[in-house]
Amino acid sequence: MSITVNFAPEVRDWIAHNLRRGVEPQALIQELVNRNAKPELAQAMVGAVASALAHGGPMPGDTLEIDADDAPYRLEPLRVPEGARFRLGEREVRVLARLQRPAGVLMSDLLSTAECEALIALARPRLRRSTVVDPVTGRDIVAGHRSSDGMFFLPRETPLIAALEDRIAELTGIPAENGEGLQMLHYSAGAESTPHVDYLQPGNEANRESIARSGQRVGTLLMYLNDVPGGGETVFPQIGYAVVPQQGQSFYFEYGNRFGQSDPLSLHAAAPVTAGEKWVATKWIRSRRFVPRGAAQD
Repeated sequence: MSITVNFAPEVRDWIAHNLRRGVEPQALIQELVNRNAKPELAQAMVGAVASALAHGGPMPGDTLEIDADDAPYRLEPLRVPEGARFRLGEREVRVLARLQRPAGVLMSDLLSTAECEALIALARPRLRRSTVVDPVTGRDIVAGHRSSDGMFFLPRETPLIAALEDRIAELTGIPAENGEGLQMLHYSAGAESTPHVDYLQPGNEANRESIARSGQRVGTLLMYLNDVPGGGETVFPQIGYAVVPQQGQSFYFEYGNRFGQSDPLSLHAAAPVTAGEKWVATKWIRSRRFVPRGAAQD
């Protein structure tokens, strides 16, 4: 898939002028990067002008078509409602903060205290050591970078889970069927997860099969189920942002756009819990209906 980016005439003419006087293309690419152009975009612009000069063809116009995989991530508006407050069914949700990139929103009152406590009670007897997707094999393995315990609810497993899934669908504008099963994580003192992204890396067959079945992950909702006396923040190290876990608060962020790109600035981690414990419910959302491995497809 390709996307269209702006190609300012003055930049195009500057590239052409310098190529004609013998400046090496790589030097021009580096100069554009020094002026805050993304390396992939700088390479595409210089390459387009160099190709036109080499073949005697027309110069590129005011836009440039480049491969989505090589293009800078194209930010799109967050799907959640605008404003400082909005209603989801019977609940009034308050917006505490909005993040530009990755596109995100910190909210309170998405869940009630009773719902938070009920989720913990349902999950506690089913906890197991957390697993992650192995980047080489694509299989679930015990997490070396995540020292928490966890479990998954099946979609619509209980009336509470079904109600939450419907509420999340209303929040995001994405059908409930696009959501993976709700994951519960419990971090005891000292537990953490190191920096990672939630979208699937298509570097192994299992991940490629998962993306083919259900599309890429495009958003994550983190629901904090208890007050954490110390530590446990959700940290975005590349942008210097952290969310302090408090009961009833939720953080939703998106990292997938309609061009099939995934935002690397969504890299995040869970800081070590230094006092008490931390409970969080996570909902990963796909670009289309989620079909678990081994399930029959329509």
